[in-house]
This record gives sequence, structure tokens and C-alpha cells, in this order.
Amino acid sequence: MAAPEKVPSKAWVVTFAGTAINLCLGILYAWSVWKAALLYNKEHAAGTAMTGINEGWVYLNDAQATWAYAICGFVFALFMIPGGRIQDKYGPKVGATLGGLLLAAGCIISGLMKSYTGLVIGFGIFGGMGMGIGYAAPTPAAVKWFGPHKRGLIVGLVVGGYGGAAIYIAPLAKYLISTYGISGSFIGLGILFAIVVIIAGQLLAWPEPGYVPPPPPSALKATAGAPVQTSLTAVDWVAGDMVKTVQFYALVFMFIGTSQSGLLIIGNAAPMLSKTAAGIAFFAANAWILASYGGFVNAAGRIGTGLYSDKIGRTNAYLLNCTISALCLFLMPMIMKSGSVLLLFLAVGIAYWQYGGGLSLLPAFTADFFGPKNLGFNYGLVFIGWGIAFFVPQAAGFIKDATGSLDYAFYLSGVILVAAVIVCKLTKRPMAASESAQAMQTAK
Repeated sequence: MAAPEKVPSKAWVVTFAGTAINLCLGILYAWSVWKAALLYNKEHAAGTAMTGINEGWVYLNDAQATWAYAICGFVFALFMIPGGRIQDKYGPKVGATLGGLLLAAGCIISGLMKSYTGLVIGFGIFGGMGMGIGYAAPTPAAVKWFGPHKRGLIVGLVVGGYGGAAIYIAPLAKYLISTYGISGSFIGLGILFAIVVIIAGQLLAWPEPGYVPPPPPSALKATAGAPVQTSLTAVDWVAGDMVKTVQFYALVFMFIGTSQSGLLIIGNAAPMLSKTAAGIAFFAANAWILASYGGFVNAAGRIGTGLYSDKIGRTNAYLLNCTISALCLFLMPMIMKSGSVLLLFLAVGIAYWQYGGGLSLLPAFTADFFGPKNLGFNYGLVFIGWGIAFFVPQAAGFIKDATGSLDYAFYLSGVILVAAVIVCKLTKRPMAASESAQAMQTAK
């Protein structure tokens, strides 16, 4: 089939349906709002029963309030692997529908059980399963419709929905918690997400067999095209061959580096603002604002980074984002002690941008290194790095309980991010045996 002159309208329908799905799956990024409601403070102790609309719940310590979030992330990453296999074998509609149902079930279980155990089983396990299977469906489906010159942008648009979810979920969750209680917020959102994800999932589709994406404009071919192509594989790697390369493990570590720093901020955004702005009544009472703001920057970082990575290259985009973010992490303790809300928003914004950019770059890196055909399963394996990254926010919970602050957690996160920058700088795409043989023949 000859390549069309322009991308079919169906391609954009698939892309934005994927964005809509991720706008629901991204409830994870508003977790700090629930954490703030569950966390004990000077007025009550861990294990103390709540009253009023939250009767039946008990207050948790920081480590407990982080476990459901951390388990959800790990299960999410684990189920990206079968989710990718479902997408590659049965198509994106099946994965999206199943993911939506599991996420809804997890939210409803959390709301009905009204306990720490319920949060772990519902939000942590069922929610993580739904996110992993559902998240694996939209990106590979959308990428198949577009050429490599648009890969970063399209991935950014699709996954931008996941990052942008906190923009509306954070204030909505805050309203639902204050009006209907913690249980009402989980149950209401679970029902809403099931409806949206299942409907949007039916709009996902692969191109017809033989479809060839439109090439870049001739002007781009003459300029940016040639350099970019040196970083692209001409072979669609299968997972068994991919995991034998050092580049696969480099991508996993790069995923750990870029993710752990953002997850640390995301999981503590509302409490961080409450502490920094303790003397400012408005921010102290509306700490969800930082989570919502972070969701906007997270989404913008995915789209923006995806766009300029198509221009300057994935590696340069990764180095730029992560170097600046590491500096902010090292300065975060000083910023929080300063009491400056402006500096906190700036530093947190950079961390969110970098984190969102990483979730745009890593699927694009995976497609560039190992091809788009098996992207669902291959990226599911690379995505393990995102799940492993949750050890940092979980460790931060223990650090805070032991020291009373997150200072050492920020330093730890910064060091890991610097190490990921070094790994990225040293990593080049792998050469398949067929490519190596062809290159040698050409050289002769």
C-alpha cells in the first residue's frame, strides 16, 4: 500500500481517544490529595478512628499512606507486560476495556472496605492492574499511524492525558472527599472512569494491513531527516532478542532515574505545600493546588518534550530535562525551608516537566531502538523501570518517619537521576545482526 500524502483523520481519532483513556487512568497522580486526607497530624494519631462522613476510616502514618501508591505503581508496571501482549495480539479495544473495568473495581473496593487493607487491595492491586493493562493499549495503537518524525509528539499527546489527569482529578477529589467522604470519592470516580475508558476504548484501532505512514515533508528530509535516521532501527526486534542487549537494561535504568524523582514529588506534593506555606492560610487549606498544577506541567512536559525530542534527538532531550531537574532536587530542602511558595512551584514544576518528558521519551526510545511492530510488549518490559522507581517514594516515607523531613530523600533522588544522565549519554542504539552485516557489506 502506498503511503498517503497526509495522516488519515482516523489516526487523530485514535490518538485523542488514547488521551481520554489516560485522563482517567492517571488518578495515580492525584494520590497526594487522598494521602493528605488519610495522614495523621498533631490533632490525631495513627490508628485513630475518623468521624463524620469519613466514619469507619482510621488515620495512617506516612509509610502506610504511601504503600497503596507504591504498590499501585509496581503492579501497574508489572501488568504493562501482559497488557502489551494483549494489545499486540488482540488489539487495543480489549486492553482498554479490561483496564477500565479493573480500575473501576479497584476504586469501588477501596471505597467500600474503608481500611488500609482495602486501599492496598483496591487501589494498589486492582487499580494497578487496570492502569497497566489499560495504559498499554493507546500508545502502540497511535504510534502505528505515524512516521518516526512525529513519534515523539504523538507519544506525548497520548501519555499527556495520564499526566494531565491530576489537573481535574485533584480538585474534584478534594471536593468529593469534603462533600461525600473518602469512600464517596473513590466510588464516584470509579464509576465515572469505567464509563469514559470503555467508550473511548472502542475508538482505538490499528491501521489496515499494509498501511504505510506518510513520510516527512521534503524540506525535513533534506535537513533534519538524515541525522535522525541514524538513531532509528530498521528491524522490528522481538522481546527475546531485545532483552539480550545492554541497551534494554540501559533504558530500564534510565526509566528508573527519570521516574523516581517525579514520583517522589507527586506522592508528596500536597504535604510539601502544606509545610512550605504553613503560615499562608490559603495554601495550607488548599494544598491540592500543587498537585493540580503539577498535573498540568506533567502533561505539558510530555507533549513539549516529545515535540522537541523529534527535533534535537531523544538523548539531548533526556540530558537537558534530567540535569536541570537533578539540580532542583538537591536544592529542594533549602527551598522548602525558605517558605517561598514561588520557588517551590518553580522547582516542583521542573520536576514534573522532567518526569512527564521521561514518559514521552522512553516509549519513543524503545520504538527507535527496537522498532514499532512489537512496541506493546517491548515497551511493557522497559516499563518495569517505572515500577522499580517506586522504591524511592516508599523509602522517602520511612525517611520522613525517621527524620521528620524529606531532605535525605531528595538528595538520594538527585544522585540516582545524575547516574541516569550518565547512562543515557553512554547509550547508543543496538545494531541487529542483519544491520551489522549490511553495514559491513556497504563499507566494502
